Amino acid sequence: MIEITVELGERRYPIRIGEGLLRSQSLADFLTGSQALVVTNETVAPIYLPTILDNLSKSGVAADSLMLPDGERFKNLDTLNKIFDGLTEYRHNRTTTLIALGGGVIGDMTGFAAACYQRGVNFIQVPTTLLAQVDSSVGGKTAVNHKAGKNLIGAFYQPKAVIIDTETLKTLPDREYSAGMAEVIKYGLIADADFLSWLELNIEPLMKRDSHAIARAIAVSCEIKARVVAADETEQGVRAILNLGHTFGHAIEAFQQYKEWLHGEAVGAGMILAAELSMRMGNITEQDYLRAKTLIAAAGLPTEPPENISREDFLSLMGLDKKVLDGRLRLVLLESLGEAIVTSDFPIDKLESVLPA
Repeated sequence: MIEITVELGERRYPIRIGEGLLRSQSLADFLTGSQALVVTNETVAPIYLPTILDNLSKSGVAADSLMLPDGERFKNLDTLNKIFDGLTEYRHNRTTTLIALGGGVIGDMTGFAAACYQRGVNFIQVPTTLLAQVDSSVGGKTAVNHKAGKNLIGAFYQPKAVIIDTETLKTLPDREYSAGMAEVIKYGLIADADFLSWLELNIEPLMKRDSHAIARAIAVSCEIKARVVAADETEQGVRAILNLGHTFGHAIEAFQQYKEWLHGEAVGAGMILAAELSMRMGNITEQDYLRAKTLIAAAGLPTEPPENISREDFLSLMGLDKKVLDGRLRLVLLESLGEAIVTSDFPIDKLESVLPA
């Protein structure tokens, strides 16, 4: 088992990574009381919910469970209320612990519910997708979507622990796995050129889900995110670099009403647009741009935006993105491979030049 600590003073917490942790890691170690509610979805529940409930039962915890519909389109206030309904129906008090068992949607909604229920209760992240394991489960960003934009309603609220069982990736569909690789590649692009080179050399075993390669990719990704979060928990500065490709990607998702591309697929295409803009501004070379695009393509991700989204669609939807500060669009761009900046200082004509006509 690998353990990484997110250093946040008294609220520091571990990220534990290993095979079989759903069975071997006692979740009761992170409970604050005798109550627990496992929140999952209809896809994950048949595979992993019995294991989680057995894990808790062995520690004398008779946990309740709640199954939500699966999909980004259900990440809204209506679905969030189902969690509150379950908590009140089962009479959970302020010492309860919510356990998020699933991907990023489940993690975000469960964390937001924990932040709100009785003004804040304990929660644990147990991510079962690669994207959630390397990104959304770490750092305390919790939210639901609004019709006007993605993750517009939420809170920064840290978990008590993140338990990553790499065996869950064996049941992950290929498309979901590729979506997670977008976030892994992101860490190399924004913060670690050596890791980016390692990914290029190891993309084949990674896509074949070699256990050793996966464990290293997850560990390095979590180490980078833990470091960034510790430096800037509420995204007042450096944490925003974690959004490379996301402003473009969120526009794609909103345009499709969260019904077509997966989040990681939209981010993959978005990172290529960000890299192209970085190249047109003279920050990176054409060779650097092609390296990024080739690696993203090798991970099975889209390299172009959807055919039916226009430049006007992009600009309009990016204007609604929550990264717009004081009326100015901020983008995460590359200074070099392995280094990113957050800036509003880019020529609008160069931005328009990388968007579809």
